[in-house]
Amino acid sequence: MKMKRPLVAMMLAAMMAGGQCFASAATGDKPDIKVLATGGTIAGSAASDTKTTGYKAGALGIDTLLNAVPETKNYAVLSGEQICSIDSKDMTDDIWLKLAKRCNTLLKDKNVDGIVITHGTDTLEETAYFLNLTVKSQKPVVITGAMRPATAISADGPMNLLNAVRIAADKKSAGRGVMVALNDQIDAARNVTKTNTTSVNTFQSPLAGSIGVVNDGVPEFYGQTTRLNTTASEFDVTNLDKLPYVKVIYGTANDDALFVDAAIKAGVKGIVYAGTGNGSIHKDAEKALAKASAAGIVVVRSTRLVSGSVIPAEQSYIDAHFIDGDSLNPQKCRILLQLALTKTHDLKAIQDMFHKY
Repeated sequence: MKMKRPLVAMMLAAMMAGGQCFASAATGDKPDIKVLATGGTIAGSAASDTKTTGYKAGALGIDTLLNAVPETKNYAVLSGEQICSIDSKDMTDDIWLKLAKRCNTLLKDKNVDGIVITHGTDTLEETAYFLNLTVKSQKPVVITGAMRPATAISADGPMNLLNAVRIAADKKSAGRGVMVALNDQIDAARNVTKTNTTSVNTFQSPLAGSIGVVNDGVPEFYGQTTRLNTTASEFDVTNLDKLPYVKVIYGTANDDALFVDAAIKAGVKGIVYAGTGNGSIHKDAEKALAKASAAGIVVVRSTRLVSGSVIPAEQSYIDAHFIDGDSLNPQKCRILLQLALTKTHDLKAIQDMFHKY
């Protein structure tokens, strides 16, 4: 495949700087960082160097990405591994399980100091939160991506990758849970969400704010997530090969029971309802959700709003034993409910999990 001009320029810079395959980078006292690639825009290739949409995500392999940013070898000894090569809109539970298990295997190695994961931005926050609950190490795990393909003249991926390596290699990063690093920001996986369709500053933490920034190449931390994660999490995927089937249903005006009834018929184990306001549910959908709850399907109230916590509201919701989703957005409520259902079906225990994680 013919490389586009921006990536070629980066490769030439690597050659001029003496950059070689990262498997042979000098060791010394530099930390050993593993880079796991899943595809996405950061590895995307477009028809021209001015095109930032309509590209092929995941077209470039991890070795190409690493060798295109030779400055990373100033901070760590890197080796890359291709987990998958997908557009992240096509992310699956199976890939999550594979990724979590691979992270845990690598992080058990005393010679491995941290992990960087390259990922498409569409579902990046979901993968980050899943790993935040299933990785069993205090070592840094940093997920990064890009809003513009690698072939664009304004590609943001190279700097994001460099910063992710800087963060993973920094001793201050340990014990902070899984982190997301884009556009010089450092965000906690639990709090961050994609807020804009195309802007490079799309990742924000609306309720809690970022936990740090990269100041001219130096990671600085100003906060830390307060919710349990990684080694403090009770969730273990070691022996899991499948996650419980949970669907998100989006609430609107003029809603009805159609999608709830369809979810019940499909055999879901849980339903997350992305309600209006404080997790409010249309009366027709509420009747169907109450029926689902009575049948043993766990129902979680979330909100379609960008910020705020879903807290106890209508008495009818309490009577129907709906779970309050706290400040998690619907997509993260789905993940926590999936993992919760691998441990218990006790509603009080599951509600406690939504307040802890």
